[in-house]
Amino acid sequence: MSETPLSFGDGNPLEEGLESTRKAPPGVIVVMGASGDLTSRKLLPALERLSSRGLLPQAFAVVGVARTQLDDEGFRQLMIKAAPDPGPGWSEIVKHSRYVSGDYVDEATFAALRTTLEDLESEIGAPGNRTFYLATVPAVFEEVAAGLGSAGLNKPAKDGAAVRLVIEKPFGRDLESARHLDTALHKHFEESQIYRIDHYMGKETVQNVLALRFANAIFEPLWSRSFIDHVQVTVAESLGVEKRGGFYETAGALRDIVQNHVMQVLSLTLMEPPGTIDAQGIRDEKMKVLRSVVVPTREQVMSDVVRGQYDSGWSEGVAVPAYRQEQDVNPSSQTETYVAMRLHVDNWRWAGVPIYIRTGKRLPRRVTEVAMQFQNVPHLAFNAAESRDLKPNALVLRIQPDEGVAVRFGAKVPGQAFQVRDVLMDMSYGTSFLEEAPEAYERLLLDAMVGDPTLFIRSDEVDQAWQIVDPILETWGDTSAPLAGYAAGTWGPRQADALIQRDGRQWRTP
Repeated sequence: MSETPLSFGDGNPLEEGLESTRKAPPGVIVVMGASGDLTSRKLLPALERLSSRGLLPQAFAVVGVARTQLDDEGFRQLMIKAAPDPGPGWSEIVKHSRYVSGDYVDEATFAALRTTLEDLESEIGAPGNRTFYLATVPAVFEEVAAGLGSAGLNKPAKDGAAVRLVIEKPFGRDLESARHLDTALHKHFEESQIYRIDHYMGKETVQNVLALRFANAIFEPLWSRSFIDHVQVTVAESLGVEKRGGFYETAGALRDIVQNHVMQVLSLTLMEPPGTIDAQGIRDEKMKVLRSVVVPTREQVMSDVVRGQYDSGWSEGVAVPAYRQEQDVNPSSQTETYVAMRLHVDNWRWAGVPIYIRTGKRLPRRVTEVAMQFQNVPHLAFNAAESRDLKPNALVLRIQPDEGVAVRFGAKVPGQAFQVRDVLMDMSYGTSFLEEAPEAYERLLLDAMVGDPTLFIRSDEVDQAWQIVDPILETWGDTSAPLAGYAAGTWGPRQADALIQRDGRQWRTP
């Protein structure tokens, strides 16, 4: 089965880049776990914004499914509350939307869902396109897929219709469980029907990596070991675990961020130019990069990976507790809230270029960025006084919160003296374009309904990412790998600084 081009459309993708040509087909989106936080905080607002932009058809509705006892009107009120300032089309979508309550292991739940969908599609004139969104806890992913399959909801009800399954992370807890889940899903759904979502991939700057590299002759020739000294990936959060201590105790920073977000962003940044800018071309090249990442040995994990946990401290001028003092956290917890590591990519383009990764909670600010630091100039002709504090050039891709691209380079300071200082050439999406960038979930929901898998994660990508991360988890479980403490509101433990400083480098301050 062919995959839809990134530019979305049935004709020439170069001629159909306008958002107006990319509209969801008539159909129904079914949200499993409709009474949960993700639905009200992200999914329903994203659907409302798509509606207000005119990107949803008239024949469209939402069906919510959850264990919570609600009727149709109760769910409609939830939809209204989630989008308090709706556009004109949202009320029509709300009016036709339905709700099914029941347990995910009960066949009657899925029989009722099938009946509801048939009645609703007849009412609104939808042709049978159905998108099932699993916004449930991961523990019931397998049950939901089996329930949909047993009710025949995994197959199109009409000729020419499409059925798709969107599944939230985490995709397993380790390599073994990820493979088990993959097998369970494929019992009922083809790989072409499964859309594994990572909301980072919906962010404009992540997608703009493709445009930056492959639409600009000035950047692509520099994007290699010949010019790049090292790469830094930072995913920093200023918040703690908040009220998600119970979940975080089962996850930790490595599973929660590195295995999915970081690996996806890294593969898109480091991949080779694809033969075609479409789903298969892009995802094939991402997979090649993941296969080229050197899987760390036990010894390398002990020397090149730092795990940390935040202590009490100050965040934005407010005293905050240590992780072990958070709600639903074990007082003697060994769960990491911080990870720093050094990886290597063993291919022609990146051999010898270290990749430094760090992610953590309770850091000084919320920021996600990829920084590519260039090599030093071979000979700096200026004396120390003339080039004080001059740093190597850098290209920075800011993914959040202020999405954009920045280039750091040296320039002469105005005046009679000859002094060279760092300056920043900064492109921000917020000021460079008139149109407002869509939210990540808005973009990805539309992609799923359109049938464009480009920004979703393929089965082999999940498996390969776990093959990289699994040895770290195993080493931590089998050895007394130290858990370093760091004060809340700082950039992490001193061991993370030592990791990069022993290579003669230092972490950026975003």
